[in-house]
Amino acid sequence: MHEATRTILFVNAAHLITHYALLILPTAVLGMEGAFGGAEYGGIVTLGTAMFAVYGLGSLPVGWLAGRFGEARMLAACLLGGGLALVACGLAVSATTFAVALAVTGAFLAIYHPVGTAMLVEAAGERVGRAIGLNGVFGNLGVSLAPLATAFVTAGFGWRAAFVAPGLVCAAIGLLYVFGPKGDVSATKRPHALFPDVPRAVAIRAFVVLTLIAVTNGLMFNAVTILLPKFLEERLAGEAGALGLIGLVAFAVSISGAVTQFSVGRLADRVSLRALFLGLSMLGLPLMLGLIAARGWATVPVSALVVASVFGQVTVNEAMLARTVPPAFRARAYAVRFFVGFLGSAAAAPLVGLLHARTGDMRAALWVLAAAAALTAAFALGFPSLASAEAPRPAPAE
Repeated sequence: MHEATRTILFVNAAHLITHYALLILPTAVLGMEGAFGGAEYGGIVTLGTAMFAVYGLGSLPVGWLAGRFGEARMLAACLLGGGLALVACGLAVSATTFAVALAVTGAFLAIYHPVGTAMLVEAAGERVGRAIGLNGVFGNLGVSLAPLATAFVTAGFGWRAAFVAPGLVCAAIGLLYVFGPKGDVSATKRPHALFPDVPRAVAIRAFVVLTLIAVTNGLMFNAVTILLPKFLEERLAGEAGALGLIGLVAFAVSISGAVTQFSVGRLADRVSLRALFLGLSMLGLPLMLGLIAARGWATVPVSALVVASVFGQVTVNEAMLARTVPPAFRARAYAVRFFVGFLGSAAAAPLVGLLHARTGDMRAALWVLAAAAALTAAFALGFPSLASAEAPRPAPAE
């Protein structure tokens, strides 16, 4: 196996595990009521607050740690440390130790996005768009599998096994990454690409624009996935078979997003990234307005288009950052971007909850997202033209 292929394989596996691990608690808690001295649902779910906070905030220093210790060592720490922390969650004997174990899990999982994405881009070479799209599929697969697998394991073996089993799998993958067979670094079937140099001023402008977009995209990405089930329930109220459809569509959202990310990723290697992102971002506002106006069954296809647009923009943004930031600073750039995006995504849940509580439906929240879509399109117009950096050039022969 080529070393680049090996790297992509482990990075994709880490992406799946990261998103799976973050979503164990919301399902496992259904079998935990009465644990830790009789704690109920709300109290147990609250114990996961530190995990999500550390996961988002912890990404910021990861880029600098990667520069000091190396990206490969950091990825190994993500897999080994995250796996052992999950096992600790399953072995916790009190609410305090459980909360601490969850927080430690979040700290190790925070390593993935800044380090994993940078490693993926370096290994992908000239096919960075396709690699990022496929990587997104693995992340969505983790999101989809988490509630299904956790429910099955919890029902059959108890909530502790729901944390211990994936923790052991994660640690085993980490051991394989560290001690398993290495790739053939001498193979030349797929040489790495060197991205064209981008003038400093242009690169800074591109990074600022992409960072601003990360806030609005983070808000839209999280808010859409949070509000969609309730929104469908409201718009399909009274329709025959609506209740069953809501669960089906909620599952289809992640699958639709995965398909979109893969398709857009392949397209990103063939066309101008700026033009592709402008097209996707310009669709955001009319699609959100269409979702506000949709009624009955028409809500379903419009919702699918909104999800496709939002997920597709995320994939293109990753590729745009990869082609404007020098490799030496890539992990740091992704760390900053993920951190800023986390600030936007963290605001999604309270935004949706507060607006729904005040107005009684999702209409006000959708108007806020429509404004966010308009801002995204405006920011996208500020992205510099990078004709020389739209595609990488092959590495010179040695």
